[in-house]
Amino acid sequence: MKELFDHVSARCSKITTREYSTSFSLGIKLLAKRFRQPIYAIYGFVRFADEIVDSFHNYDKTSLLKKFSAETYEAIDSGISLNPILNSFQYAVNTYAINRELINTFLDSMEMDLQQHFYTRILYEKYIYGSAEAVGLMCLKVFCEGDEHLYNALTPPAMKLGSAFQKINFLRDIKADNEQLGRLYFPGVDLANFSKEDKWQIEHEIEKELAEALQGIKQLPASSGRGVYLAYHYYLVLFKKIQNLPPVEIFSKRIRVNNVKKMGLLFNCMIRHQLNLL
Repeated sequence: MKELFDHVSARCSKITTREYSTSFSLGIKLLAKRFRQPIYAIYGFVRFADEIVDSFHNYDKTSLLKKFSAETYEAIDSGISLNPILNSFQYAVNTYAINRELINTFLDSMEMDLQQHFYTRILYEKYIYGSAEAVGLMCLKVFCEGDEHLYNALTPPAMKLGSAFQKINFLRDIKADNEQLGRLYFPGVDLANFSKEDKWQIEHEIEKELAEALQGIKQLPASSGRGVYLAYHYYLVLFKKIQNLPPVEIFSKRIRVNNVKKMGLLFNCMIRHQLNLL
């Protein structure tokens, strides 16, 4: 029965999320049950594409990404894929009417990672839109459940949240991105002379985006707001750790929030959201 295959596909997306990201897995646990599987499906799709461009160094990444993209659209059009991650993703796309433009833009950004190593401001903003903001909008489509008025109202803060998350990731991974992948996302920055001022400028952008994003999170219904707030709060804690370090230290280690701290954040966010203390 296809129902069994769909169940197996859904499990694959859930396992992928849990194996790759404890923080997002915790956030998904706070979503209403009906939202968890489609968000697992979106994460699994995004993670597999990201793995192609970031990890498969001994393989033809361009060919793999092209094949993955073609199989994605084929799955959406036909309503099935023998790749369980894509089968799970197409179900979410078709069920929640996720705009194909968002998928196109995301895959375009993944292709940029194969071609682009240094970014101008225009390319930087284009990459962030595709790799992060568009993904946030896919999730927002799920949360709004066909309410286009709510979706349009929350689109700007959802984009700010995705952008802030991505820029925090860039700061966290600046050493690995540069040394292992030869990438520098921040425009106009010379890593050999990365200064406090450079770091502050980036952090200032992030602070503004997080503040705008929080106003949107407050407008989400509890069914999705608790989970999104946990993801926001996790990134806020990670960001504060990065802010408290001098530039040289973010090149020496990858900044993390340990699992004990994550569990504390989980309970704190549940209480704050329940008491409307965001």
